[in-house]
Amino acid sequence: MIKVAHIITGLAPDGAEKMLHRLVAGMDSTLFENEVISLTDLGAMAGKIEACGVRVRALGMKRGIPNPYYLLRLAQWLRQSQPQVIQTWMYHADLVGGLAANLAGFSAVVWNIRHSRLDLRVDKRRTLWTAWACARLSRLLPRRIVCCSETSRRVHVNLGYVPDQMEVIPNGFDLNLFKPDPAQRRAIREELGIPQAALVIGLIARFHPIKGHRNFVEAAGRLRREFPDARFLLCGEGVVSNNAELAGWIESAAIQDVCHLLGRREDIPQILNALDVATSASVGEAFPNVVAEAMACGVPCVVTDVGDSAAIVGAIGRVVPPRAPDALARAWRELLEARPEARSRLGLSARQRIEQRFALTTVIERYQNLYAQVSEGAPRSTSSRLAQSPG
Repeated sequence: MIKVAHIITGLAPDGAEKMLHRLVAGMDSTLFENEVISLTDLGAMAGKIEACGVRVRALGMKRGIPNPYYLLRLAQWLRQSQPQVIQTWMYHADLVGGLAANLAGFSAVVWNIRHSRLDLRVDKRRTLWTAWACARLSRLLPRRIVCCSETSRRVHVNLGYVPDQMEVIPNGFDLNLFKPDPAQRRAIREELGIPQAALVIGLIARFHPIKGHRNFVEAAGRLRREFPDARFLLCGEGVVSNNAELAGWIESAAIQDVCHLLGRREDIPQILNALDVATSASVGEAFPNVVAEAMACGVPCVVTDVGDSAAIVGAIGRVVPPRAPDALARAWRELLEARPEARSRLGLSARQRIEQRFALTTVIERYQNLYAQVSEGAPRSTSSRLAQSPG
């Protein structure tokens, strides 16, 4: 039995946290035992992970306030838990978890990078500093580094991460959960008062500058001039009618009467099935989960050319530059002008592409093989590698 301790910054219902949940839920429980440690608090994903029979606990760190006490406490938890592998998720957990593992004398550490680019316009300075620190320590703290996309790997090699320790394992998707379902399509449209024959374009993302909501809204305003009956569905944390900034963009684009703001929803497979076209309008992504989820539901996608978005959709979807609402509107128009049968064929091809490249079972097997390799010959060290390092 290989025990894996997963250390993650928090457990909000975001991309990395959802992938962690899918991973621990699907791993072979006769070969692996998992536990999850949140550096901060127990978010919405904690209960879902616990429902898989996985222990979850929170360290209680305050966001943005470094405190050596929590580093020492985490090291103590690891000594008590005695995992064979320590898997950290995202920059802050990579740094804090890597240092704590080193202090506790553990060497079988795997980092997990979820960013594809770093940008002062959208990323906090603390995040940039943490990524830089991880690059400097990447030769000392982790045994392996997992990137969720090829773009992410390339960007971080250029940042100074050690390339020979890196490998790409993409996100994986439950194809029994994300699948075409006409009944779900009808139900969501009835709930929202959207005619069954209406053309619906959707963006599912939390409200954040990196996600490109303004780009989406401006493109929607342009498209409506040609497709006055088209509907626009936006869903995600902060995507609500009392969001003054978002409401202002929607008013300027004159799409108030055809724009649905749903906020955060738990029924994403159903929402996706209600769409005719799904969109990622982001200015920065590593591996946008929602694109693959939409494709698994048989929904054609238009994506901005960031991260591995173009590689996910291939020739089946449409790829446009970021921050280019005219190009986004043109790509939507191309899909909407196609006959329903043509869109249906595209959706079927999209589903098949996800089955072939991003099935959850295949991705879980790759993680399990990695953990088995890392755990072999990795006894606890008697002293810190950082202390032994001449630098």
